[in-house]
Amino acid sequence: MFAAGGLALLFAQIAYADSANTITFKGEVTEQTCEVTVNGVNARPVVLLPSVAKSDLAAAASSAGLTTFTLGVTGCTVDSNALDIKTVFVANNMTERGNLANTGTAQNVELQLLTDSAGTTPIDLRTGTPVAGITVAAGNTSGEHDFAVQYFSPNGGATAGTVVGTVQYAISYL
Repeated sequence: MFAAGGLALLFAQIAYADSANTITFKGEVTEQTCEVTVNGVNARPVVLLPSVAKSDLAAAASSAGLTTFTLGVTGCTVDSNALDIKTVFVANNMTERGNLANTGTAQNVELQLLTDSAGTTPIDLRTGTPVAGITVAAGNTSGEHDFAVQYFSPNGGATAGTVVGTVQYAISYL
């Protein structure tokens, strides 16, 4: 009886271990691949925002320093149809509002990604939703789209200091 109970307990632990320690790998096989650049740089790009006064971020829900950055693709296979490419931004350190958390020294300030250079629509990094934007026109091998980033102070009262945030990106041809 003990052996059967011990065996059942062992299998229960193995089943638990299996479900808790599962690694899922996902990828994509596509008819298209392109080289991706940010502001023309294909490895470890840095987007510099302007210095802003802390008074610009004194009020709740204030933003400042809107800065455009261009995500581009080159070396795509020529196609007779236009290719719409979506971008997924993934943050390892984000706020409860879906913005990039500041790892610099300034307090009460986040970095907010926006879908276009006009800065009209924030990208909620919590969702992992692909963002439309890049189009490679029929017969072309490259395309680009302007996104934007800005300082954002949800509660106001930003303090002076550095502002640093990182985000990973992936593109989807599907």
